[in-house]
Amino acid sequence: MDITGRLIQVLQEQGGEGKNGNKWAKCDFVIETQEKFPKKVCLTAWNDLIGTVKGFPIDSEIKASFDISSREYNGKWYTDVKAWKVEPSSGGGSPSAPSRNTNTNYSNSNGGGNNNTSVGEGSQERYVSEDDLPF
Repeated sequence: MDITGRLIQVLQEQGGEGKNGNKWAKCDFVIETQEKFPKKVCLTAWNDLIGTVKGFPIDSEIKASFDISSREYNGKWYTDVKAWKVEPSSGGGSPSAPSRNTNTNYSNSNGGGNNNTSVGEGSQERYVSEDDLPF
């Protein structure tokens, strides 16, 4: 899925080491869509993609390709919005991840506020709802 908007914030980088000994790093960033009713969407960049995200100046127009996944932990569901490619919205720019064929333009918002809850090995995930849900 893709989202295009203005980069409004890049949050502090976080990192650690997994149980298997692999080191990881992640950085959340916020895009504001340019619709009649703009939405702010928080995405997560992992490892090598962090440098690409930090290379864009605040207020620049970017396009982020991402995947959404959810999981249950102690009776609660958590949704993670993981970016796998970030580029200038005009289409050019440096490649940050292998290209995937996506044809979906998607805008969403963080439902229920910023529900940042640590789960597992220090990862933070968010509850995200689609606009077409009845609640």
